[in-house]
Amino acid sequence: MGKLGKKARKFAKKNLQSVLKRKRKMKPMFKKKSSRGQQDAFDGQSQDETNLLNGRNLEGEDIEGTSLDSIFSEDESDVAGDDSDSDGFLSEDSSCTYVPESESGNHLEDDGGGGSALLLQNREIHLELAKKNKRLCRLKEKDPEFAKFLESYNKGLEELRNDETYSDEDELSNLIMHSENDDSLNLKNAKLLKNSAIDYWCKVVGEQHNISALPSLLNGYRAACHYGTNSTSAFDASSSYNIQDSKTFCNVLIFMLCEADNIFRGFLGVSSSSCSKETILDLKNTAKWKSLKPMVKSYLRSTLFLLNQVTDSEMLAFSLTQLRASIIFFAPFPSMLRRLIKIVVHLWATGGGTVSSCAFLIIQDVALIYSSDCFETCLIKTYKAFIAHSKFVKPGFYKHIQFLRNSLIELCSLDVDKSSKKALVSIQQLAKILQHGLQTRKKESIDKICSWQYTNCIDLWVMFISANISDSSLQHLLFMIIQVINGVAYLFPGLRYLPLRLKTIQWLNHLSSSSGVFIPVASLVLDTLEYKIGKESGKPGKAINISSAIKLPKHCLKSRKIQDECILSAIELLTVHFGQWSYHISFPELASIPLICLRKFHETTVENLRHVVKRLIDQVEQNVEFVQRKRDEVSFSPYDQQSVESFLQLEKAGGGNAPFSQYYKSIMEKAASRGLLMNEKVNFITKDEKDGQG
Repeated sequence: MGKLGKKARKFAKKNLQSVLKRKRKMKPMFKKKSSRGQQDAFDGQSQDETNLLNGRNLEGEDIEGTSLDSIFSEDESDVAGDDSDSDGFLSEDSSCTYVPESESGNHLEDDGGGGSALLLQNREIHLELAKKNKRLCRLKEKDPEFAKFLESYNKGLEELRNDETYSDEDELSNLIMHSENDDSLNLKNAKLLKNSAIDYWCKVVGEQHNISALPSLLNGYRAACHYGTNSTSAFDASSSYNIQDSKTFCNVLIFMLCEADNIFRGFLGVSSSSCSKETILDLKNTAKWKSLKPMVKSYLRSTLFLLNQVTDSEMLAFSLTQLRASIIFFAPFPSMLRRLIKIVVHLWATGGGTVSSCAFLIIQDVALIYSSDCFETCLIKTYKAFIAHSKFVKPGFYKHIQFLRNSLIELCSLDVDKSSKKALVSIQQLAKILQHGLQTRKKESIDKICSWQYTNCIDLWVMFISANISDSSLQHLLFMIIQVINGVAYLFPGLRYLPLRLKTIQWLNHLSSSSGVFIPVASLVLDTLEYKIGKESGKPGKAINISSAIKLPKHCLKSRKIQDECILSAIELLTVHFGQWSYHISFPELASIPLICLRKFHETTVENLRHVVKRLIDQVEQNVEFVQRKRDEVSFSPYDQQSVESFLQLEKAGGGNAPFSQYYKSIMEKAASRGLLMNEKVNFITKDEKDGQG
């Protein structure tokens, strides 16, 4: 259970004791001491009952400290080991030792040359230090005042040092020296892995199909995956390899990533096309699997380590693509499967481009193959990663946020029933945050709602519901999210929150279009036409990216460009709304009040936008006459629901004969081109700049 907020703790401290006293009076004393979990549940239940009796909502009081990504709990046990204490090094078959013709010794020579080079380097350093010490002694003999200065300086340092601090530093230096000595010993005793040995092993395993050389090859692969890290110092120095050069490094990595899956499947007799996790689990008790299990585990663990260390995007994308084929081999290793999910979710959220796409394909495959065990884990981790990375939306990061949203919707669509339950919890949390903001009107609560994290969460569930609206389990979520969106629009009515208001209208239009449910958005759109823009100031304006803003800066509120943007956006949104219902039998009634408001606005609007408003009015009036004329020709009653729903549907399916259809297409084309410009920065020209241009 999470930690209570300050207000919740204060409330519990004041009221909880009295509740317990009343409970003790009403019930006899407990004969048996209850467990800690039962007592906590009893305390929570008593506190909830008291809150209900007092008419107070404690959840609302603690809502400020609750984030959108903390509503789902997940198992973090994957941070532990891999079901064993092994360091991943495999015992090798001595019969497969490669001996080059030009060498009489083993191909894995001790790195004597490297060790002697290090010794020579150390000797040179010691000689230089000795020379500098001799020069310092000569300087002391020549200049006694300098010698006295050094002595007084050293005494001052000794007086300032604390014995305890000094001892700590001494211990730390000893630890550093020991670790350096251990590293140098490991480097000296490690075996040099040459490219000729890799080629020989690859030939034995790949062409001769002899897996006796596979442990040696996997040990080399492990050394390549750990290359450049300090992790090898923890292992036995006699069992670690040193990569000779970059060619050897690339050779072993490419061969293992490309061929390991085929080698494992060929040895087990498993098909690459019709293989499931059950097939692998059924082989757990066979002799083949018992002999191959350490090798599979070594390959998977080394590859996961590689994904955690590599930063090059091309190498990450290649590794993820090759590892995707071996996902079924994670079935016998649940802890490594959880680690795989954690790593690929991180790469999906932070990688960008091809890396994010390849990582999501693995997430999708894991959710499909291990649906009963891992779907919720994948869903929770991806949701949390999406929420965490959507706190701040920069102009160049907006497309990546859209990719994360779309891929998360695709993941949710794999199991709509389970996803709808998580969506319900998330939307309820959105509603609680909104309710708290409407009740308190505190700055912290308002800022939490007017944030990219909150709006991106709404956007996620709007798109998920729209994509799967045919599922009956989402109907109640549809009306819940509509209420939340209407509440956000009601909470932020001002001009400064114009971008957020436009988003709410777009969400409602999208939900209405996908569900076929009429949502009255005309009043929200017409409210934006009533914003009053003041006179432009002579102060220099700053550039703003409209698409990456939720509320406008104060210096933009008096800009004429904002007024133009407001009117054009209102025209586009009204056009979308009317376009959805242009063939409906009730269109004349639907458009009557908006037409009155538009005619009134046309008389007072600026000159350069009057023709835009006038054209919308004319098109809506023509469509009203068209529907009215068709409606007068029918003979069925308004109570005949089936006939009402089929009204003008043939005309609509035939490409659209209504006058409003062509106008709708032209407006949408202009909106799309204008939407591309919205991704760029728009400079608000000041009055002085206008005069200079004139």
